[in-house]
Amino acid sequence: MTAPMHIITPDATNTDTLRRAFGQFGTGVCVITAQTDAGPLGMTANSFSSVSLDPPLVLWSAARSSARHDAFAQAAAFCIHVLRDDQGDLAQHFARQGHDFSGIDWAPGPADTPTLTGCNATFHCARYAVHPAGDHSIILGQITQAALQSGDRDGLLFKKGRFGRFDPDQ
Repeated sequence: MTAPMHIITPDATNTDTLRRAFGQFGTGVCVITAQTDAGPLGMTANSFSSVSLDPPLVLWSAARSSARHDAFAQAAAFCIHVLRDDQGDLAQHFARQGHDFSGIDWAPGPADTPTLTGCNATFHCARYAVHPAGDHSIILGQITQAALQSGDRDGLLFKKGRFGRFDPDQ
C-alpha cells in the first residue's frame, strides 16, 4: 500500500517540506566557473538544463543569497562542467567556497574561463540573459564551445540532499 501524500501550500513557513519534495527529483551535478577581477571563481549547481539547439542555449540558476551570485550574473563568459560520478569531492569543494583553486586540475579556456579537467562534458558559454526568479536568478548562456570526455563514465547525481550515482543493475 502506498503511503498517503503530505499536501502543502508553499509559503515561508514550510520551505523545508518544499525542499524535501524537490529533493525527490534526482538531478545531475555541475560546477560552473568564471574568470573575475579577483581571479577564478567556481560554484556547484544542480539546476543545469539544455534550452535550445538553435541557437545553442543552456541555463542554470544561482541563489541570490550566495556571495558568488553577482559575479556569475555579471560574468560575460562562464563554463559549465558536468561532473563524473567520482567527482563528489570537487562538487563539495565548490559548494563550500569558490575562490580556492589550489589542488584543482584546471587550465584557462575560451575567454580565459577556468576549465576543470576530467569532467564528462564542458560547455563554454557567453552570457545570453539573466532573469530574476524569486530567490534565484536564471542565467542563460549561449554555447561557444562544447567538449565531451571520451569514455563512458556515469555522471554525479544529487537526490535527497546526497551525492550518488546511477545503479544500472537495479
